[in-house]
Amino acid sequence: MSAIDADVRSDALGGHAHALVVLPAGYATSNRRYPVVYFLHGLPAGPAAYRGSAWLTQVAPKLGPFILVEPQGARDGDADPEYLDWGDGRNWSTYVTRELPRYIDMHYRTIRSRAGRAIVGLSAGGYGATMLGVNHLDEFSVIESWSGYFHATDPTGKSAITAPGSSNVHGLISTLAADEQTRPTFIAFYVGRSDPIFVAENEQLDGELTAAGVRHTFAVYAGGHEAKLWSSHAAAWLGLALAHLKTA
Repeated sequence: MSAIDADVRSDALGGHAHALVVLPAGYATSNRRYPVVYFLHGLPAGPAAYRGSAWLTQVAPKLGPFILVEPQGARDGDADPEYLDWGDGRNWSTYVTRELPRYIDMHYRTIRSRAGRAIVGLSAGGYGATMLGVNHLDEFSVIESWSGYFHATDPTGKSAITAPGSSNVHGLISTLAADEQTRPTFIAFYVGRSDPIFVAENEQLDGELTAAGVRHTFAVYAGGHEAKLWSSHAAAWLGLALAHLKTA
């Protein structure tokens, strides 16, 4: 395994952004192409938060050959952009869903289609993964949220905010249901039973997807909104994502 701190020129963000790229063992001597898991960190955060999940990069090599990409999701003075497009120089959605995959596909041997891409995240990153994944079904075939929420919130996670574009996942279910007929997407999410804020909304989304006939995986585990929960289930849930990706 090797980890590279990629410096990505971004028009969407009006400068440079970073991403941690974790390559599988044997990458340097292989000619194969690999599936990619894009993993979004929680918010609010500092500019180096994308490097902060050491437990994740330790789990990745045990799960088989894939490329793990952990994008920067915040900057100094912009700690909680919610992975949304806000306007010139602050278009995080465009960076994560368009510019970064193009950069990764250009610089690494990837499976260059939605069949080889997953978007996963925890907490605010779980919101980002679900919202961006459903809004960009042409880019991702696997979407997972770990202890996430499903509408844009303030930094406390307790109050909704006015956000641009299609930022409320609950309003996107009919689009997802229609797309499932021709282009299936693996949807999965979980929450800790003792999570102080997000249990009810996760259960709400589970019910809405069931009512719409959208197949999905949902779980509630013992635990709160904490790294202990995420690290203990990381191998199983990354394994789920990989099981639904094209591998060659």
